[in-house]
Amino acid sequence: MSLQPEIIQKLTAIVGENYIFTDIETRNHYGHDETEDYVFPPNVVVKPANAQEIAAVLKVANDYKIPTTPIGARTGLSGGALSIYEGIGLSTERLNRIIDIDELNLQVTVEPAVITQALREAVAEKGLFYPVDPSSMGSCWIGGNIAENSGGARAVKYGVTKDYVLNLEVVLPNGDIIWTGANTLKNSTGYNLTQLMVGSEGTLGVITKAVLKLLPQNSHNVLMLVPFYKAHEACEAVSAIFRAGIVPSALEFMERDAIDWTLKYNNNINVNVNDNVQAHLLIEVDGNYPEILMLEAEKIMTVVEQFEIDEVLFADTEDQKNALWKLRRSVAEAVKSNSVYKEEDTVVPRYMLPELLTGIKSIGAKYGFQSVCYGHAGDGNLHVNIIKGDMTDDNWKTQVPLGIREIFELTVSLKGTLSGEHGIGYVQKNFMDIAFTRTHLELMESIKRVFDPNNVLNPGKIFPDEL
Repeated sequence: MSLQPEIIQKLTAIVGENYIFTDIETRNHYGHDETEDYVFPPNVVVKPANAQEIAAVLKVANDYKIPTTPIGARTGLSGGALSIYEGIGLSTERLNRIIDIDELNLQVTVEPAVITQALREAVAEKGLFYPVDPSSMGSCWIGGNIAENSGGARAVKYGVTKDYVLNLEVVLPNGDIIWTGANTLKNSTGYNLTQLMVGSEGTLGVITKAVLKLLPQNSHNVLMLVPFYKAHEACEAVSAIFRAGIVPSALEFMERDAIDWTLKYNNNINVNVNDNVQAHLLIEVDGNYPEILMLEAEKIMTVVEQFEIDEVLFADTEDQKNALWKLRRSVAEAVKSNSVYKEEDTVVPRYMLPELLTGIKSIGAKYGFQSVCYGHAGDGNLHVNIIKGDMTDDNWKTQVPLGIREIFELTVSLKGTLSGEHGIGYVQKNFMDIAFTRTHLELMESIKRVFDPNNVLNPGKIFPDEL
């Protein structure tokens, strides 16, 4: 499609000529995220400065029925920010302020383009803690975290984004501006519009402000890297740790290839891995009393020693801790640098992890692909990177989708679901029939129609093509 000159003029009048772009280089730049190699340029990129300008843009889009895609930091892995029907690419990058840190009520008010790590550091300076920490926290934005209900390593103890969102300012597809809730810890007043917006992937409204809950900052932590000779035993140990009465602040799984590729990708990290080691668990406990943390670490040791493990590495210094976290957070980049790949975001009850991992490997063997698995084992969230390697283009296009469908069917059969934190977006939408009946999907689509009857806001996401 192409946009009429009068529409470009209207949009220019709203945001100013310095914040509207029709050149192909800019459109391509805003037409991709981190989802494989997809590029879907919008017809025009606009960069509003505030909620009022976003409202005006959406009124134009609604009047002319122009597809409009909210675009954040473009770090997503499900294609949620791709302008698959062209139209308007609505970048929120100018809304990047931390508006207020309320130390008395332990709350922070932010705009959507605030980088997650920048928020964490800003509140930490005041002795406060925002726990949500996606691996991309140094580049992803709060708005995208809310849109996708992002998690991260510390979700196992502290929860995911939804657990910290108290209230949202949202621009609806018709241009109305609303607050969805209240700045209170409890709210039983009407339908929970705040939580409906969280995880809605930019299909119901554009988030322009968020009020987030904070916690007091813990002062101490203990971090250990546990090597296992058998990958499925590493998965078995996850549930065993919780059954022993320990709730780690992080519990991450990395299989052997993930470690090897990351060490090769980043030679500044120094971790020795014996030949027979198949997987690692990175385990952290945190709190305010070091003596209690050491008792918890000792109890974890008694659990993992029931399995076949190599020597456990305890991080003694902040530099060692940072190196181990860098190892874990670099896995995705290392895999991407090694091969063309597809990343799936499975999640099951944590006790089902061994069966999930074994099944994934069996499915890979059936369809002829290698997989590298890692993720947030503490909450059952396993990232599955399917590697193209030397597969033919034809098998990559025809066999891998069949394998992915079987992986999701396995995941759902284990009482899991399709995504723990990456969202559905563009690339997973045609697998939604595995997790939901037609009744479920029609209910969701009816909610979409209430908010967006003209289907202008982020169309072509979440819902299967045939629905």
